[in-house]
Amino acid sequence: MQTQKLGVKGIRGDSVFQLLNAAFLSLISVSMLLPFIHIAAKSLSDQSYVVAKDVWLWPRGLNFSSYDFVLSYKQFYVSFGNSLFITVVGTLISMAVTLLAAYPLARNGLPYRRFMMLIFVITMFFSGGLIPTYLIVKDVGLLNSLWSVILPGALAPFNLILIRNFFSGLPEAMEESARMDGASSLRILAQIYVPLSMPAIATISMFYAVGYWNSFFQAMMYLTDRSLMPLQVFLLQLVSNDKPADMVVNDVLSGVTPESMRAAAIICVVLPILCVYPFIQRYFVKGIMLGAVKG
Repeated sequence: MQTQKLGVKGIRGDSVFQLLNAAFLSLISVSMLLPFIHIAAKSLSDQSYVVAKDVWLWPRGLNFSSYDFVLSYKQFYVSFGNSLFITVVGTLISMAVTLLAAYPLARNGLPYRRFMMLIFVITMFFSGGLIPTYLIVKDVGLLNSLWSVILPGALAPFNLILIRNFFSGLPEAMEESARMDGASSLRILAQIYVPLSMPAIATISMFYAVGYWNSFFQAMMYLTDRSLMPLQVFLLQLVSNDKPADMVVNDVLSGVTPESMRAAAIICVVLPILCVYPFIQRYFVKGIMLGAVKG
């Protein structure tokens, strides 16, 4: 009887915890979603309501003039193409480098494996500094090139650790069998480890893609040509007071208020990468949890 009472109390305690946990997470989700909804409502509202600050979570006086202004601006498409190139090419290069580094580090037979991992971990806390990094990028001839945004940060140590842990959880017997059949290390990686690690690869690819899509500081440091401006720098110029002359003239001629124009630009910048999430969302939990089993 005592055991049954304890069991009932345990079930009730779990139910209360689940309820409180769901309520807490729902509150956090709503707090993160409300600003995005507010920005979207402002971008779709009539200019008079935006100026009067009479827009909250629902558009008032449906109006697409802000989007017409942003999408009619030529620099938007140039910057969109630059960001797309940086994101796609950067993600492919980063994943290739991460997989090639994680595979040998996950094998127990690699000499000085722990020392090499320590070197990667140290870079998570200490860097060479802003000025030395700039001088290196300049000396190798990457200034005013989209490669200056991609190559210096091609490998993220945190992502490397996740992929390495995922590889460590795979049975070594598969690799031994493949080697007995004469497979090389590169073939084992490409035909055994990569297919079995798709959840982790999809998740880490998303991490890299979001990082490249949102990157603006490297572009501000290394790029001076406006034809190489990524989308985030374009957005930064729109929301700041330091705009090029042609952008200021377009603001005046369009009749669009700066506030609604900025809201429309933010939605245009966020929406493309946001549309990618539903396609790989199912990989998130499986990819990260399996990669965190072994250290």
